[in-house]
Amino acid sequence: MKKIVIINKNREKRCDSMKSAYIHIPFCKKICTYCDFCKMIYNNSWIMQYLDALESEINDNYDGEKLKSIYIGGGTPSCLNNDELIKLFNIINVFQRDEDIEFTFECNLCDINENLLGILKKSGVNRLSIGIESFDSRLLEIMNRSADYDDALSKINLCRKMGFENINIDLIYGFNIEDVSMLKSDIKKILKLQPEHISTYSLIIEDNTQMGISKIKPIDQDLDAKMYDTICKMLKRKGYNHYEISNFSKIGYESFHNINYWKNNEYYGFGLGAHGYIMGFRYENTRSLNDYLKGKFHLKENILSKEEKMQNELMLSLRLKKGINIKEFYHKFGTNIQQVFDFNEVINNKDIIYKNGYIFIPENKFYVMNEILLKLL
Repeated sequence: MKKIVIINKNREKRCDSMKSAYIHIPFCKKICTYCDFCKMIYNNSWIMQYLDALESEINDNYDGEKLKSIYIGGGTPSCLNNDELIKLFNIINVFQRDEDIEFTFECNLCDINENLLGILKKSGVNRLSIGIESFDSRLLEIMNRSADYDDALSKINLCRKMGFENINIDLIYGFNIEDVSMLKSDIKKILKLQPEHISTYSLIIEDNTQMGISKIKPIDQDLDAKMYDTICKMLKRKGYNHYEISNFSKIGYESFHNINYWKNNEYYGFGLGAHGYIMGFRYENTRSLNDYLKGKFHLKENILSKEEKMQNELMLSLRLKKGINIKEFYHKFGTNIQQVFDFNEVINNKDIIYKNGYIFIPENKFYVMNEILLKLL
């Protein structure tokens, strides 16, 4: 059993339990119409103040654990200028890093250049996540984004030249003017870029986004299911492992950082609007820049009961192709998972498979995962 020690604020801490840290940079050069993340237009008069507050939050809460992954997201971290980037990386140099750390930095295509990549490389970043989303001009206009295939090919070749060998590309699909042929075109172009990892997102129209305010209609569910099936088949044919419901990778390039979320393990979340899970409580940071700059970092803290932790374990881990390791579940909670949840119906219906010590959803049932979870919860 891992040693328990008492630290400040009367919190308990398992010394080697923390593995990941997420850092949120909320600034963007322009706002995407679908984005529900905490974000604001870049203003250099705020950046250094924000980074000072970020440094305070990290110093107040980071307890020196060795991290296996760091993820800098946003917003658009790549919109920071040289001085701002250097300050950011100096701040996070406080993190103790595993020798095999996965260190991800989110970029927009338009920001990628030799200077940016040089700073990232020098700072230890070894994984890039590039938000292309689509190459279709009609969809890009709806999203208030820009992307060009030839530019993307040139920029990714530059990334390769600068030594980046682990690149993720984001794809968004499911717009109400989109059809399967448009989606296939996007997928083919992304495949030509040969990324190690592809994250796919079915468009969700949130109320407080520009799309939501404009009352954009969601796509028909049957078409959405057909698009999801198209993505799965096309990427699988090209050798991508469908290791999580929305994520595909070449073998060995699965994202450790995201798997850590889905395995319901603990992680730090630093920055405006960030979320974290530490020592049995989940927290959400404020989205108010004024409050954050005043050091009022946490908006909500929620101590989870054992039952809530087990439900989270079920909901998150079943997103993974491997599913839930029964022995790991028992080790975490001291309880047999089959005594907590009734799997009889879903196993009889083959919605859930029990095999080799794992309980998992078969790939052909991924799309109806929420319906399966409702039966269990």
